[in-house]
Amino acid sequence: MIYPARKKTASIQYGECAIEFAIESRIELRSTDTPKVLIKVHPDCRVVAHAPPLASDDEIVQAVKKRARWIYRQMRYFEDQRKDILPRRYVSGESHFYLGRRHVLKIHEAPRSAPEVKLLRGVLEVKTRTPQSEKIRSLLFDWYKKKAREVFERRLDEVLSQTLWMKEKPPIRLLSMQTQWGSCSPKGQLTINPHLVKAPRECIDYVLLHELCHIAEHNHSEQFYRLMKQVMPNWEKVKERLDGMAYYYLNDV
Repeated sequence: MIYPARKKTASIQYGECAIEFAIESRIELRSTDTPKVLIKVHPDCRVVAHAPPLASDDEIVQAVKKRARWIYRQMRYFEDQRKDILPRRYVSGESHFYLGRRHVLKIHEAPRSAPEVKLLRGVLEVKTRTPQSEKIRSLLFDWYKKKAREVFERRLDEVLSQTLWMKEKPPIRLLSMQTQWGSCSPKGQLTINPHLVKAPRECIDYVLLHELCHIAEHNHSEQFYRLMKQVMPNWEKVKERLDGMAYYYLNDV
C-alpha cells in the first residue's frame, strides 16, 4: 500500500535540554513492516523519528519521549567526539584513517612531478606541485574514492556468498554523504559512502550486508533483522563500533 510521505519537525523537553527531531515516514508500507517508531541520532546530532505512515503525531512524540534519556546521551556522546577533532590543516604530521587504522600524512612538494597519493608502510604520502591545503584535500579525497571502489568491490565479492537470495552481483555507486553509510534502490543498486573505506573491513562488510538484506526486505521489518542475524550474527556490536567512530570518519577529509 502506498502512503504519502510525511516530513515535519517537532521537539520535546528533557530536563533543561530541548530535543528537536525530524519526523519522516516511509512511502511504502508492506505487511511485514514493523509498527514501531524507529529513532536514530546521527553523528551531527540530528535526531530523526522514522514512523509508520498511520502513526499519529502524538504517538510519535510519546515514542520519542520514552527514549529521551537515550537520545540525550547519544547527542552528548557525539558532541564530546566533535570537541576532540581539530580542524584539518593538511600538513605533514596529521593522521588520517584508512581501513580502521591511522596513517601519518607526509607532504612532498614536487613542482616538476605529477600529483600523486600513495600509502607506504603506514605513511600516507602526497606529492603535489602546490602544497596548498585545498589542493591536498582534493588529492586525498580522490585517492579515497579510488580505494573505496577497489575495496568495496572486493568485499562485496566476499560477502555475496552469504546472501543466498542474491542471484547476481549488484552495481555499486559511490556518493559522499554526511549522515548515511549506504542505501539501496528498488532496482537493487547499492549506494555506498566512500568515507566508509576509512573504517575496518568488518564495518564495511556490515554496511554491504545491511544493504543486501534490503534487497530482500526493503524496510526494517522483523524479517530484515532476522536476515541480518543470519549473515552477521554480531552485527549489532559491529554497528556500535562503526557508530562510535562515525564522526571521525565522516570528517576526516
